[in-house]
Amino acid sequence: MKKIMVLLSFVCAVLLGNELETAFKAHKAGDYQKAFKHFKIACDNGVYLGCGGLGFLYQNGQGVEQNYKEAFKYNKLACDNGEYMSCYNLGILYRDGQGVEQNYKEASKYHKLACDNGVYLGCNNLGLLYKNGQGVEQNHKEAFKYYKLACDNGEYIGCYNLGLLYRNGQGVEQNYKEAFKYFKITCDNGVNLGCGNLGFLYENGKGVKQSYSMAKEYYGKACDLGAQEGCDVFADLNQKGY
Repeated sequence: MKKIMVLLSFVCAVLLGNELETAFKAHKAGDYQKAFKHFKIACDNGVYLGCGGLGFLYQNGQGVEQNYKEAFKYNKLACDNGEYMSCYNLGILYRDGQGVEQNYKEASKYHKLACDNGVYLGCNNLGLLYKNGQGVEQNHKEAFKYYKLACDNGEYIGCYNLGLLYRNGQGVEQNYKEAFKYFKITCDNGVNLGCGNLGFLYENGKGVKQSYSMAKEYYGKACDLGAQEGCDVFADLNQKGY
């Protein structure tokens, strides 16, 4: 009997694993309704990653009408059971007051929980809260610490935010060369804000030799990546004959 129970448990685990695999494949293919269906089956059977998937779909209105209260409910269920990406998403909901009353302290709590468990976007967002003094005492050194943790682990928006701290001398001695370095990492990985800031450094000769041609190149990249300001500055430099 014991062997039968173990076998049944194994079969159930495999089947639920298949539900998750089907859900993730459907989501990647843009079939959000199918993803919702299979995440729900998994969640209803105690697979908390499936609950996190439901929370994400509700949060973004994918395959279901956007509902922040439902997003909060499912993200909380997943987070409370060790799905730390859902803790990050809870932090977003608390930060933005979506589905729950805005509460920066709770946002910092859940972003820290995510960060401490390897969700490095949580580290970046925790850095933002420290930079702005939201839910925590303003501390640029702590902001630097968490941005660097995010950047070092492949979250390039963290590299961009590090670049800003170096550019502005917040939490670290002002250093345009370091700012350039981190903006370059950011731009090379498709973040338009990093490209725009590289353009600014080249235009003004900060941390790098002044070059209007290079400034235009990076403003152009920022523009191509969807930053209207990059388009505007590129056009302005063109008009001035650079």
